[in-house]
Amino acid sequence: MARSVVAITGASSGIGEIFARKLAPEHNLILIARRRDRLEAIAAELEKSYGCQSQVVETDLSTDEGLETAANVITGERDLVLLVNNAGFGSKGYFWEKAYHAEEKMYRVHVMATLRLTHAALGNMVKQDRGAIINVASVAAFVRNAGSVSYGATKTWMAVFTEGLYLELKSIGSNVTVQALCPGFTYSEFHDVMGVDRLRMAPRPFWMRAEDVVDASLAGLARRQLIVVPGWRYRVLTAFLSALPTSLRLRVEGLSSRARSKRLTPGGGRTELGAPKSGEGA
Repeated sequence: MARSVVAITGASSGIGEIFARKLAPEHNLILIARRRDRLEAIAAELEKSYGCQSQVVETDLSTDEGLETAANVITGERDLVLLVNNAGFGSKGYFWEKAYHAEEKMYRVHVMATLRLTHAALGNMVKQDRGAIINVASVAAFVRNAGSVSYGATKTWMAVFTEGLYLELKSIGSNVTVQALCPGFTYSEFHDVMGVDRLRMAPRPFWMRAEDVVDASLAGLARRQLIVVPGWRYRVLTAFLSALPTSLRLRVEGLSSRARSKRLTPGGGRTELGAPKSGEGA
């Protein structure tokens, strides 16, 4: 029996790689990221272990050309049953002190890539009345904080975008499923690339394994769950903050922001990230 196909962005490490490993036993894969050597190594390992076929797409989703390359591959795959929009990166520092091109790149990867690739995938999925899209957002979609203005804004967009898609698909009785996966702090390359001390970011109990995040996502997908927040601590936190009036929520977030501001490095902690890295966190 022919295998269906799953496409994963940011598949070279972190949450994206774990999605690939979890889905390889039953699906063929389209692995999308910048690091061809890493993608090819993962593809070869999964093919040997599970007999799946993997198409490696080396591309930079922050560029127009790279994004169209990925979109064309997705549009042309008629057997696509799942798209995981996982590629992303973070930065530290005050918005006005960070390099503009790095901030713009974040919007391109989190917002424009999600927009373009979701549009490419849904064309065939809606026609065939099957399939699913997982948009890897973040707990940051619900929690504002100093030092991560654009990250929180783009992840909030991803969650709201997914909710809107859910309503449209439901309005036509479609069987296509969408999910906003909202992990908190997750062990991956994400914070290594940012150059931050994990335990200064959050206490150890708030850190989760990428395997547990992906398991929660896939279990939620089986239940057609729209918003998936892995970890009971994060579910309590997001439920609490979401229930507060805006003025009170901002007061609570202000306390956290003041503490976080003290941890920002001199000069605003400017971090120039040249290209997106896979693996998500809060």
